[in-house]
Amino acid sequence: MFELLFYAVPAVMLAGFVYAAYLLVRRARRISRTWTHGLTAEARCLRMYTTTSGGGGDTSVRTTLHHVYEFTTRDGRTVRFEEEDGPATVLEGDFVTVRYLPELPQRATARPPARGRLAAGTGVGLVLLGVACTFCVGFMAVAHMMFTEPGGMMP
Repeated sequence: MFELLFYAVPAVMLAGFVYAAYLLVRRARRISRTWTHGLTAEARCLRMYTTTSGGGGDTSVRTTLHHVYEFTTRDGRTVRFEEEDGPATVLEGDFVTVRYLPELPQRATARPPARGRLAAGTGVGLVLLGVACTFCVGFMAVAHMMFTEPGGMMP
């Protein structure tokens, strides 16, 4: 029963890392598709604010810039959406060009196309998740050897 922990915990972590990789790729594909096939519209920045995360002290504090935009789709619907980490040069009241897919206007983006940056960010994320997955598999392999090999941890 004790050895189950050495398999179950890394297996759950592995499943979480694989799901995170799936979400990362899905997000990158959606953004790329929006840049490539999306429609454009003029949007107005309704609000700009920041949030902070991190504890301070010995840990770093991360500040995230948020923008809330509103635009009208080609079929006349008014859509409001929020986007993180936008440019600090966009202020409340500014007009920007947004790209959106007609079937998902609430997933619009005001970020200009930057395919290289998107690919690099996705690649780095996938490499980090791959390292974490490799660690989990390696941990389970070592645990298996410890529990099954003669002279291992368990009799």
